[in-house]
Amino acid sequence: MKELNQKLAIVQTKLKTKKTSYNAFGKYYFRKAEDILEAIKPFLLEQGITVTISEELIVNDPVPTIKSTATISDGADAIHATAVVGVDLNQKGMQTAQQFGAASSYGKKYALGNLFLIDDTADSDATNDHGKKGGVIERVTKQAITDKQMAQAKDYIMAGGDIEAIKTKYKLTAAQEKELNEQKANTKKA
Repeated sequence: MKELNQKLAIVQTKLKTKKTSYNAFGKYYFRKAEDILEAIKPFLLEQGITVTISEELIVNDPVPTIKSTATISDGADAIHATAVVGVDLNQKGMQTAQQFGAASSYGKKYALGNLFLIDDTADSDATNDHGKKGGVIERVTKQAITDKQMAQAKDYIMAGGDIEAIKTKYKLTAAQEKELNEQKANTKKA
């Protein structure tokens, strides 16, 4: 086991994985499980290891919950790391297979991140203060939302997004905010 621990430590300290995907609405880059897996490949033969991911539905009611397990093995020993995620079956604009796929991707990413100590402190989830730290100047200089951005905001709301997240990026008129609130109410009814 000591040898596998050493191999894992080498991968953990040398692994560099880029954020190749872009969220146009939030304006940030993020990494996917595929990015991590691609970055691991050079270490497989070099260190004589394999990396696998398994998933298990551990709870089905009231919320389906998936346990993802990332495993590194040298053929004799294995080290595991897990992540547990719920499947949002109320996510609008997605079919059930897409809802499970999104949760699966998220779980795999975090299980791999736990195994390889991937630090996501620069991700938007870690750095977004949701407008709480913004000073007067920052709040005043927010740009007004364009018609195209308003259409994207409506799509975001239909997919389960939060109006407050939109308000941290754009200055909304009272009419625009009312329109988004009505969109959210109609989405909940559907």
